[in-house]
Amino acid sequence: HRDLHKEYRRQRQMCIRDRSFLAPFDLGEIVHQKLVGGGCISETRRVFLDSGKSYFLKLNEQAPADFFASEAKSLEALSIENSLRVPNVMVAERNFILLEDLGAGSPNSEYWDTLGEGLANLHKIESNTFGFTTDNYCGSTPQRNPNMKNGYEFFGQYRLITLSSKAFEQQLLKKKELKQIEFIASNLTNLIPSQKPVLIHGDLWSGNVHCDEEGNPCLVDPAAYWGWAEAELSMTQLFGGFDQRFYDSYESCSKIDNQWRERGQLYNLYHLLNHLIIFGTRYLRQIKLVLDRFA
Repeated sequence: HRDLHKEYRRQRQMCIRDRSFLAPFDLGEIVHQKLVGGGCISETRRVFLDSGKSYFLKLNEQAPADFFASEAKSLEALSIENSLRVPNVMVAERNFILLEDLGAGSPNSEYWDTLGEGLANLHKIESNTFGFTTDNYCGSTPQRNPNMKNGYEFFGQYRLITLSSKAFEQQLLKKKELKQIEFIASNLTNLIPSQKPVLIHGDLWSGNVHCDEEGNPCLVDPAAYWGWAEAELSMTQLFGGFDQRFYDSYESCSKIDNQWRERGQLYNLYHLLNHLIIFGTRYLRQIKLVLDRFA
C-alpha cells in the first residue's frame, strides 16, 4: 500500500512539476489544473492552458504501451454522425491521453431519450465480422478482438473462455466453475439468437456516460468492437440500470428482440469475470448465480 500511495503521489505531481509537457504538441503550457474524481484506473484531471483552452487529461504511468492509443481508436470509431457525442482526441501517448473538454452539466429533459436514440443509431452501423481493427482494453484487462464471422465463437472464446481461464490461473475460479463456463461457451447457439455484428461501446455502464455542459449524454471510456447489441444493452443493467426512458427510446428506434433481458446474465458474465479479475472475489457470488442458471 505504501508503494501504491507513493506512485499515486508521483503521478499527481507530474503535471505540477512540468507545466510545459504539452508544449511539444503545440498546445501551450498548463496554468491551472483540477483533479476529477471517478477514475479507478487512470488519474483524471481537467487542465487549463495559457491559451485559455481547457482539456481533459487521463494519466497512467503504468499503462501498457498501447493502452491510450487503443482508447483513441475506440473513440474515433464511435465518432459517427447521428450518434452520440464523444470527446475528440487531442494527443494519445504511452502514459496519457488528452481529450476535448466536454464540460459538465445536469441532464436536460431529453437526456435519456437522446441516449436511447443515439445508441440505437450507433447499433445500426453493421459489419461483416465480429472483432475490431485492434485489440484494446475493457477497464485494465486486455480485450482480444480478432475478426471472425461467427459471433458465437467470438464471444465464447474471446470473451468467456479467455477471461475465465485467466481467473482460474489466478485462483479466482475453481475447476468446476471453469468447466461450467466452458459448457456455456460451447452451448451459446442454443442460448442466444443469431445477431449481426454492430458497433458497440463495449463497456457501457452509467459511469461511462457523461453529461456535457448542455445537459446532453456523451460516451466516454469505450472498449469498442463489433459485437452484439443485446450484450451492450445488458451491460447497462449490470450496475443498477438506466432510466426506463432510455430503454423505451432505444427499443422504439431499433429492431431489438423484446426478449433480450432474458439473456442479460449470459452477456454480463463477461463483465462479471472482468470485475472478478480486476477487483477480486466480491463478484464471485454473481458469477455463480449465472452458472447455476445456465450450466
